[in-house]
Amino acid sequence: MSWTQTVETNRLTLRDRFRTTRAASVAMCEPLAAEDYRIQPIAEVSPPWWNLGHTSWFFARNVLAGFGGQRTPEDDQLEYLLNSYYASFGPRIERFRRGLVTRPTTDEIYAYRRSVDRRMEHLLETAADEHWADLAFVTEVGIQHEQQHQELFYSEIKCILAQNPVDLRPAYREATTSAQVSHGPANCQFVEVQGGLVEFGNLQGGWCWDNELPVHRAYLPDFAIENRLITCGDFLEFIDDGGYQRQLLWLDNGWAAVQQAAAQQEAQHKAWNAPLYWEHRDEQWWLWTLGGMRPVDPAEPVCHVSFYEADAFARWRSETFDDYRGVRLPTEQEWEHAARYCSEQAVEKGPAAVNFLDTGRLHPEPASRSRGGVQQMLGDVWEWTSSYYAPYPGYQPFPGALAEYNGKFMDNQRVLRGGSCVSERDHLRLSYRNFWAAATRFQFTGFRLARDA
Repeated sequence: MSWTQTVETNRLTLRDRFRTTRAASVAMCEPLAAEDYRIQPIAEVSPPWWNLGHTSWFFARNVLAGFGGQRTPEDDQLEYLLNSYYASFGPRIERFRRGLVTRPTTDEIYAYRRSVDRRMEHLLETAADEHWADLAFVTEVGIQHEQQHQELFYSEIKCILAQNPVDLRPAYREATTSAQVSHGPANCQFVEVQGGLVEFGNLQGGWCWDNELPVHRAYLPDFAIENRLITCGDFLEFIDDGGYQRQLLWLDNGWAAVQQAAAQQEAQHKAWNAPLYWEHRDEQWWLWTLGGMRPVDPAEPVCHVSFYEADAFARWRSETFDDYRGVRLPTEQEWEHAARYCSEQAVEKGPAAVNFLDTGRLHPEPASRSRGGVQQMLGDVWEWTSSYYAPYPGYQPFPGALAEYNGKFMDNQRVLRGGSCVSERDHLRLSYRNFWAAATRFQFTGFRLARDA
């Protein structure tokens, strides 16, 4: 296919989208202190200075350099530090060392960012018409890429601020009050879903990542899926029943992660005895949020759990409760089919129904006790599926160096679906495929259960 055909826009529209996206990244950093920009607690969490610089480098390297835009010495000087995983572009700093360098300074990164913005806007306004389709496509990739890093920012700054002692730990900012009043969790029910020969992928058309294509058919047996996400109250039952101490509930790599974390308990947040950011103090469970510390709400979706914890919970519930015999994590095909055909009311109700970034809550919220159907398929938390991240039949990666964006990571990763409370609303689709290593906890990740019909 011709990837350039997936972008239909004019110069001013694309320039304005570029300008809005770039401004949003700067606005996200306004609450930060100078020290917050340079910290990297774990390899997966890049410091804010690096994200601001990397997203700028992406435009300089993939757009300005490829379409005759103005280049500066800083573009080449900073490439070693700001390249992420593009092996075709040459050597780059090891991921875990991004928080160990003091140069360029944060002020210099902001200056570089302004330089890239000026040069990009000039290119978008003056590029020759015969190059516009290709230029528009790669620029759109850069915008979508920056939106991904904007979501990453919230999970990363949450992890960065969590490293401080509790008495000194600053909230990122006060979160907006939830629209839901929690009087306990919504009733949990399994909704039957009819399978058959089903279409998957970017059915709605428009721009998408290469890993969402091509649209294809696959046979899906009948199944049932829970009408809401697993809650903190549900997960507390797993904890209280010794779920983290029962080896037979866990996949081997998951159990190894539990044991490794137990050997590092000098830092409480490293121990796998509860979801990440949960702390047991004064005979009560508390959790760290972007709005500060607060008691665990049993009705909220459980968040910051790994695939291994979700899988162990499913096995525990299947073994413990007769009504849940055979429950498991859904496949990504089951999730997509259920989201497309069983949760239309929740999706179409708009801002009040989907907890994305624009609600300002920055935290998952309880399912509604009054709405029917399958809830929370979009927003709140990314949902682990049992599926490995793999190409669709007939998959074609993006052209050139952008082929490294998705395809080369289709190896030993698990798929997540649905977006989270820190996802941009206009960035998500039902066909959107996220992927992380199974042990990942710092992302806004949760899950629901499914079972065979």
